[in-house]
Amino acid sequence: MTKFHTLDDVDPTGKRVLLRADLNVPMKDGHVADATRIERLAPTIRELAERGARVVVMSHFGRPKGRPEAAYSLRPLVAPLAQAIGRPVAFAEDCVGPAAERVVGALKPGEVALLENLRFHAEEEKNDPAFAQTLAALGDLYVNDAFSAAHRAHASTEALARLLPAAAGRLMQAELDALGAALDMPKRPVAALIGGAKVSTKLDLLTFITGKVDVLIIGGAMANTLLFAQGVAVGTSLCERDLADTARGIIDQAKKAGCDLVLPLDGVVAREFKAGAASETVAIDRVPPDAMILDIGPKTVQAIAERLAECRTLVWNGPVGAFETPPFDAGTTALARRVAALTKQGKLLSVAGGGDTVAALGHAGVVGDLSYVSTAGGAFLEWLEGRELPGVAALRGR
Repeated sequence: MTKFHTLDDVDPTGKRVLLRADLNVPMKDGHVADATRIERLAPTIRELAERGARVVVMSHFGRPKGRPEAAYSLRPLVAPLAQAIGRPVAFAEDCVGPAAERVVGALKPGEVALLENLRFHAEEEKNDPAFAQTLAALGDLYVNDAFSAAHRAHASTEALARLLPAAAGRLMQAELDALGAALDMPKRPVAALIGGAKVSTKLDLLTFITGKVDVLIIGGAMANTLLFAQGVAVGTSLCERDLADTARGIIDQAKKAGCDLVLPLDGVVAREFKAGAASETVAIDRVPPDAMILDIGPKTVQAIAERLAECRTLVWNGPVGAFETPPFDAGTTALARRVAALTKQGKLLSVAGGGDTVAALGHAGVVGDLSYVSTAGGAFLEWLEGRELPGVAALRGR
């Protein structure tokens, strides 16, 4: 990744630090259902507070359409955030104006405040310069620790970074370091494991990645489309038959780039898609006309595992089967555990991301065993597609 400033390059002592976080966490019955994003943010807040900063946390939450809505208030996050950082958190009823100014003005070095939802103002998503100026007036230093929102050019992620001295927080730094190690300056051979349902949603990714990696492994229903394009009958499987020409183009592009394309050798098929459905494993060119492919088979798992053992770096986005529905979770789980084992042995640098991918790794019980697991979702995917992320670009050269 291009050089960017971190907390090591700034002195936050006594300063009001505007910390852009991503506290867009899942809620259930008014309580945080998954505190992962809060826990990952905590080290940056603690470090800033311990270094004597007045920490002002900003975040979006949900899609409140540019006006205050009680359902999208950040107030319920005050207690979980305070618990995660081990110190009290003040709350401002707005992110700008008198309410914000009063709370921020009362902060002492080492204290923390949380501002109300940035998206209660339509100017946030419009990247409005005047709104960014109003936010900037609350701080002396800007720290972005929300890689998951870095693909959006919003006032708090892009314009604000250009108005104050700016740096990446520890979470943003870890994400950028991991992504840089995976594709910018990787140890080779590099493999990409791309799964999911549709080729159409990952065309940009497949087009870009074939020129960056040595081995491209495709699984999930996406593989059905590429198999169909090569004349393989896939029964009633999910398949974008109208994209056969596009799929053949991807295959040709990989060949020209010297990228080895790995597709399933066998598959687990069933006549109905439900938990516990009767299933069988067949060679990939022997799929019954009334059956659908719902997972990769053991021969494919073994073949992929052998290829991964030859690689030094892996980027993973998307499951290779319908992992949410047993028994069609076996292939994804087996690969996840194999990747985890290679990583723990020091043989593989593994970077994974995307909502379904994180869920699949959690299902396999190996989230903590990979080199880096990104919870960034859209930002992770756009980075994989080779796009410049506005929130990252704004941190460069500052």
